Amino acid sequence: MDASVKHRIDTLLASSPIVVFMKGTKLMPQCGFSNNVVQILHALGMPFETFDVLSDMEIREGIKEYSEWPTIPQVYVKGEFIGGSDILIEMYNSGELREQLDVALAS
Repeated sequence: MDASVKHRIDTLLASSPIVVFMKGTKLMPQCGFSNNVVQILHALGMPFETFDVLSDMEIREGIKEYSEWPTIPQVYVKGEFIGGSDILIEMYNSGELREQLDVALAS
């Protein structure tokens, strides 16, 4: 990965405790998987920021390499990759997601 793309991703991740790389924005998700993630985070009442990968092909491809995860959306908490839509759904349903986010945001 190009060093400038990695730096941009690092800067985006540092901008908020919870960052979602997704298709569209939290106000207008552009795919069902991205919408799932937005709805889960809203249901938990968690503040989060998003980055629309459709607006930047370098970040869209770079984030996949950064996380070693091939799909979008990607959710990061305090700079750590948590997972995509399916993983967030599982964690939400089990209660694990709220616990993990509460701990991360409290520290």
